Amino acid sequence: MILHKSAQLSSLSWRKFHPGSCFSCFSNNHRNRQMKSDVCGPSLFNGEFHTQSSWPRLLAKLDTGTSGRRLLSLSAAGIVKCAPTAVQPYLRLMRLDKPVGSWLLYLPCTWSIGLAADPGCLPDVSMLTLFGIGALLMRGAGCTINDMWDKDFDKKVSRTASRPIASGEISQLQALTFLGVQLTSALGVLLCLNYYSIALGAASLSLVVSYPLMKRITYWPQLVLGLTFNWGALLGWSAVMGSCDWSVCLPLYFSGVMWTLIYDTIYAHQDKADDVIVGVKSTALRFQEQTKLWLSGFSVAMLGGLVWTGVNAQQTLPYYGVVSLLAVHLANQIYTLDINSPEDCWKKFVSNRNLGLLLFLGIVIGNLWKTGKDVLENEENDVRTCL
Repeated sequence: MILHKSAQLSSLSWRKFHPGSCFSCFSNNHRNRQMKSDVCGPSLFNGEFHTQSSWPRLLAKLDTGTSGRRLLSLSAAGIVKCAPTAVQPYLRLMRLDKPVGSWLLYLPCTWSIGLAADPGCLPDVSMLTLFGIGALLMRGAGCTINDMWDKDFDKKVSRTASRPIASGEISQLQALTFLGVQLTSALGVLLCLNYYSIALGAASLSLVVSYPLMKRITYWPQLVLGLTFNWGALLGWSAVMGSCDWSVCLPLYFSGVMWTLIYDTIYAHQDKADDVIVGVKSTALRFQEQTKLWLSGFSVAMLGGLVWTGVNAQQTLPYYGVVSLLAVHLANQIYTLDINSPEDCWKKFVSNRNLGLLLFLGIVIGNLWKTGKDVLENEENDVRTCL
């Protein structure tokens, strides 16, 4: 009896001093009272304190962007939101909170590095890491240049009015200084490569600087973006092999450019109404209701380039199987696309990251398959010789 009383007192004491403990779950009423009254700790936002019942709302803030769209990379958005207030505008300027663009710049590099790997071997991890850092820095530099050129345009478009330069959070001088830091860091990455690759990488800088101007003078700025974003298809191979094998690199580069025309035309349909008002051009405005027909043509060209690349790189069955899956993905993407729905355009745009990752996986598996294929062919030759 004494032991039973002691246990009851211990339980009550534990609940009193540890209201959030698991013992409270045995009583719904007690749990509800605790959720309304107990303080759990400081929030990540504004230094406020929140009750247990408010945590789901805080998690929702981490999961959802300011536009109400679900972000693909919650960790990237969380990093930006948890960073010091003075740093956040610079992280948003380089689009660290929206990493899909960095993926789209990085993936052509991975394709090229994967194709350059020795038969039966995985891609060079150190090279993949180096190019990942370089893609993050160069995409940030490109976004900074773009926002410096487009400051006045961005103020007039609802989706871009909150960008750091357009909103006045960062001055042009501060942006220029930050651009210098990013380009210097990217140069440090480039200098880790061979001389051929250093010269090849430096040659892309003119495209990076000139791309933001293209929307003022041509309806094909997406083509210039494709030439810029897929430079890694050339650079990745040369970084591994010492120079470009143009029979492999050129069709791969061509396929990447076609791919960019597909996803960035879809992306441009989000802003076509504002673009008309502001006076900037895009393939979305050029194609209009014929967009799906144009995208279908670009898809056929992209797939043809990938097959050409595979033949010249002596790729194997898994690679061509993945290319077939890409064809299905592109067909579904174009067929179900609603060019008049910004939400659907965004969804289709971000799905291209998965397409690029799938192609990289196909390249890696196809390269590993080469060893087994060679062994089988050698055994067949030995059998023929014995006969």
